[in-house]
Amino acid sequence: MSMLSKLSALFRGTAHEAGQSVVDANALKILDQEIRDADNAQGKARDDLAGLVARRRMAENELQSFGEQISKYESSARAALGQGKTDLAREVAGRIAELETEIGTRGPQIENMKQAEARLRTAIATTDQKIETLRREIDIVKVNESVQRAQTSVALQSAGAHSRIGSAADSLQRIKQRQAVNEEKLRAGQELEDKRTGADLDAKLRDAGILPGHASADDVLARLTQQDIKVVTPQIGTSVPVEKDKA
Repeated sequence: MSMLSKLSALFRGTAHEAGQSVVDANALKILDQEIRDADNAQGKARDDLAGLVARRRMAENELQSFGEQISKYESSARAALGQGKTDLAREVAGRIAELETEIGTRGPQIENMKQAEARLRTAIATTDQKIETLRREIDIVKVNESVQRAQTSVALQSAGAHSRIGSAADSLQRIKQRQAVNEEKLRAGQELEDKRTGADLDAKLRDAGILPGHASADDVLARLTQQDIKVVTPQIGTSVPVEKDKA
């Protein structure tokens, strides 16, 4: 590879990294805008569905009108035949044939429109569910992002560190993965701090009832039982009055 090609590859790589950094820094804003774009697209889809339903209903009304006209013309044709007006009956029969042809054409079209409506309704409902699920996940990620930013800031200050907090993520999944890693780091840091200060050992001693001032449930029950025995047992030298039988 020539030097010029290497420099060109370097410039392209640098431009990609710069663009990637901008996207990572604004990942949640980008996701919010994509959700808004999806909502707008859903609104357009609902408008299209409403228009399709309106056209299908108009076609069904026309189809019903054709059927009513056929019934009317059939009665007219019979009346014309009864009066011996064959030519008029033939003309009416021609009109009936046209209407029947129109019904045969419109019927399948209406069925296709119904099938298209069903597919569009399913697609809209599925997309609505996906958008709502993504919106809930984004809300959770935003909360976790704020909490972890605060936790990391406190941890850095207490340790005397002054490094910046990176917030690079090019998608919701990358943010969630980073949050999981941060949680493990904080947990490991707390465990190391407990070992350094002896807090973990003190906790084990308290659980074992060795540290002063620790009382277990068994100790409390034993103390209460001993108190009950002292209350019930009479003092030495005292007599318990005996109630005399009433005559």
